[in-house]
Amino acid sequence: MPSPIRKAVIPVAGLGTRFLPATKAMPKEMLTVVDRPLIQYVVDEARAVGIEHFVMVTGRNKGVLEDHFDIAYELEATLAARGKTAALEELKRDKAPAGAMSFTRQQEPLGLGHAVWCAADIVGDEPFAVILPDMIPRGEPGCLAQMIAHYNEHGGNSVSVEACDPSETASYGIVGLGDPVGDSYRMTTMVEKPAPADAPSNLYITGRYILQPEIFPLLAEGRRGAGGEIQITDAMLRLMETQPFYAFPFKGRTFDCGSKLGFLAANVAFALEREELADDFAAEARALLKAAGKD
Repeated sequence: MPSPIRKAVIPVAGLGTRFLPATKAMPKEMLTVVDRPLIQYVVDEARAVGIEHFVMVTGRNKGVLEDHFDIAYELEATLAARGKTAALEELKRDKAPAGAMSFTRQQEPLGLGHAVWCAADIVGDEPFAVILPDMIPRGEPGCLAQMIAHYNEHGGNSVSVEACDPSETASYGIVGLGDPVGDSYRMTTMVEKPAPADAPSNLYITGRYILQPEIFPLLAEGRRGAGGEIQITDAMLRLMETQPFYAFPFKGRTFDCGSKLGFLAANVAFALEREELADDFAAEARALLKAAGKD
């Protein structure tokens, strides 16, 4: 059986420029879908499958992420004094256990591959997950749970993928497929933002990875790729020469909350799942659509 996935790397050093001015003083990872920040969704997803240690690769002005997973003594005492038991218990559930989170700094924006490499000493010589916090999957079981079930049977490296409109391949990292392996496919190639005519498929990488530690020496070489950055896909292509890679089609939908449209769609989708909100929210949405002439 493959070595278990115990650690997850979460790159959170980005500036969130697509959401300015909201992200001028607040990390984009703290933007909320309904009432939970993006970073909480991905940590919950990983905890649900037994991830024990989270490595946050941060940048400047990201200290609030550490505070979010810490004890808030004054807030908890106030909630207790006011008898707000449900809110207090939720805060306690969201708090990270002692020693379960590490924070390391990516001092320059040198690409996703560089961000992952910054976690190398903490991850060590074991397989690990990479979770992009602005990609929020909706499905049951969760995306990482589906991937780890496949990994436990087949090992290797894998990325989650979903289908996009063939005309949109230039916006994504696109994979090429080989033979089926269980619920996934042997991956033959990865291409960053190919024109539709050059795309090997219409399956794009959706921000969940399971990687073997042999990726770290390749990233350490610091080879620059697209945009002059150290790209994780370049190192993965090289590792693919000696290790199996799988493209895992996620049975659900991923919302790209790094874009305004995806972020708004995620809020609608998750609000409609909330029993205490769904009916009233749906009525409000229908009324707004009607008033705007969009019904």
